[in-house]
Amino acid sequence: MRKTPLRHDHIIAVDSARPSFRSSNGVWRFTSLLVALVATLCLMFASHLPARAATDSAQPPLPTVSLLIDGKALEAEVASTSQQRYMGLSFRRSMGENEGMLFVYDGERPLTFTMRNTLIPLSIAFISEDMVINEIHDMNVGPNQLFDSRAPAKFALEVNQGWFEDNGIEAGAQIVMQ
Repeated sequence: MRKTPLRHDHIIAVDSARPSFRSSNGVWRFTSLLVALVATLCLMFASHLPARAATDSAQPPLPTVSLLIDGKALEAEVASTSQQRYMGLSFRRSMGENEGMLFVYDGERPLTFTMRNTLIPLSIAFISEDMVINEIHDMNVGPNQLFDSRAPAKFALEVNQGWFEDNGIEAGAQIVMQ
């Protein structure tokens, strides 16, 4: 087989130089770095934020503890994780007469509660580390309300509104876990 010599008159010259991104290269690198930084920060701090409820429904019943307050018995669900405390009694339509929810924190600190998504009027007791009630507040249903503890507290106990008053329980009462 005989080779045909290559004819240069049929070859089209093509500029083999790559397109230049030099003018936008700095912007591209900065944008990539910024996106990576934001993604990293989101992943780092995501575990510190309370997870949002997937639906507008109450959390399942939590484990309970029996409490005795000035001789009055109360069965309280224990909310000890950040997610459980965040959901609290949200979306619950009722609560038994001698029932409540005990919110447990790692140590004493100022506490703030809200009635976000809470459908029943409540009373809250802020409780010291040694299980003494510091103060009691009534919380009416409705948004945009904040209920702050005046003193640092390790626990908060929510019950049906008026339960403390109906049972003669005031600040200074000792709580015993059974």
